[in-house]
Amino acid sequence: MIVDDSGVMRKNIRTILERGNHDVVMEVSDGREVLQNYIYYNPDIVTMDISMPGMDGIEALQGLLKVFPGAKVIMISAMGQKAQVLEAIRYGAKSYLVKPIEAQKLLSTVTNVINLDH
Repeated sequence: MIVDDSGVMRKNIRTILERGNHDVVMEVSDGREVLQNYIYYNPDIVTMDISMPGMDGIEALQGLLKVFPGAKVIMISAMGQKAQVLEAIRYGAKSYLVKPIEAQKLLSTVTNVINLDH
């Protein structure tokens, strides 16, 4: 599942994941949508932007992990969001990436996070 308020960023992440033989089950544009849709799709991984209008990525992460403690979330941040990234990791995010997203870094991070419990 891809969570980002930028349609361009969602498309870029989708393209990278699909080229890496991953299926994208859902794209949503804000934190509330991930909370409403996670139960229906039960994705292996969620990539979540930190900065979104309305409910930001940190709030969405907290809400998601409260209901689904096993959710595996990779936070995506812009440069200069180190404090928010550290906060997200403290709250239970499994990893993070900094924009601009490099294809190989995204794919290796997804593989690493998927394999955390194996």
